[in-house]
Amino acid sequence: MRLSRFTPFTLSTLAAAVALGASASAQAVDVDFHGYARSGVGATAGGGDQACFQAAGASAKYRLGNECETYAELGLGSTLYEQDGKSFYFDSLVAYVNEQGNDFESLDSSGSDGNTIALRQMNVQATGVIEALPNATVWAGKRFYQRHDIHMNDFYYWDVSGPGGGIENIDLGFGRLSVAWLRNSSTDEDFPDSDQNLANDTLDIRVAGLKTNPGGELEIGYDYGAANLTDAQEEADVDPEKGHLVTLEHVQGDWFGGFNKFVVQYGKDGAIGGSGRSNTASTVPDGDMIRVIDHGQVNLSPNVDMLYATIYEDQDLDNGQGQTWTSAGIRPTYYWSDTMSTAMELGYDHVDPQDSSQETADLTKITFAQQWSAGRGAFARPVVRAFVTYASWDGDVYNAASESIDDGEDDGLTYGLQMEAWW
Repeated sequence: MRLSRFTPFTLSTLAAAVALGASASAQAVDVDFHGYARSGVGATAGGGDQACFQAAGASAKYRLGNECETYAELGLGSTLYEQDGKSFYFDSLVAYVNEQGNDFESLDSSGSDGNTIALRQMNVQATGVIEALPNATVWAGKRFYQRHDIHMNDFYYWDVSGPGGGIENIDLGFGRLSVAWLRNSSTDEDFPDSDQNLANDTLDIRVAGLKTNPGGELEIGYDYGAANLTDAQEEADVDPEKGHLVTLEHVQGDWFGGFNKFVVQYGKDGAIGGSGRSNTASTVPDGDMIRVIDHGQVNLSPNVDMLYATIYEDQDLDNGQGQTWTSAGIRPTYYWSDTMSTAMELGYDHVDPQDSSQETADLTKITFAQQWSAGRGAFARPVVRAFVTYASWDGDVYNAASESIDDGEDDGLTYGLQMEAWW
């Protein structure tokens, strides 16, 4: 149909109808855009790309001025239904990481050339749909599930995220109960006798909000993991480790103007791992793990605050290949104004292998950063920072840009610019 057959009145009416329909749709679905991102540029003294320093065997590294990649998590969510105290919220999130080496770096799902894209979240959370439990949420799908981490070194010490489902925030009167079933499969590369992936299931049970003292709460959790084997895997004698993980975390609010979290964890067999996961199909041999963590934030003066973290983790494995990891770090920040600050981060990691014939690893890292942020506070974001980082070490040290540092060196200096945001 030719355009000349529409009269001006017809065109204006059609445009108004389209605009009205678009407006109605926008009002019906209020989109929540959320996520996280960091990116920048850096170099190593002596030439080459920015290096990032992490002690061999340590499950984390202190982050400030020590991140060598572009990383982003972009999420879209929306409350699709809300009526009579009942709501259905849809959430999604895609993550992307690359080596931030070029202008154009393609979204290659295979992960080649240092580029990886991943679907991290896709779930629905329904609240108030069970009449007897009006505050409880029933959910299913892929989800970041109640993750616990240390911000300074990005160490997720309690994280069973993945595809799953469950119910959370059941009011017990003295606390909140959450129960979930989650899965993280393993490829047959770990178990060559099997021609199928292993379906590794975790049952996660938590009770949070237990009042202990003024301003203090306790959370208790238990994770049990076991692989759900097929008949073919049973016949192939696949025998992945089952796992148990017990976690106690005490959170003290209003701790010198900030907060403190004290954590004790005990893991057995398949639950032993640096990430805190109940990785039930791992090749980790039988053994035990004890982990003690204390981390938080304090306000030292109206213009100075400080993040801090200490970690002790002892993996005692039956095959003698365990280790003890000790870590401590601080990040004090001085605020010149509501948008400008200077931060210093000092971190130390020591890894002592259970096998005395293996070399220990020690890493000390210090960073100074001049920052411009959207507000005052350790967690104010977005932030743009210029940084200088110096690290010295004994033993093996993981380097995210090993080509920038010659073998045999025991220290390094890097510098650069970085932005970081979350919303």
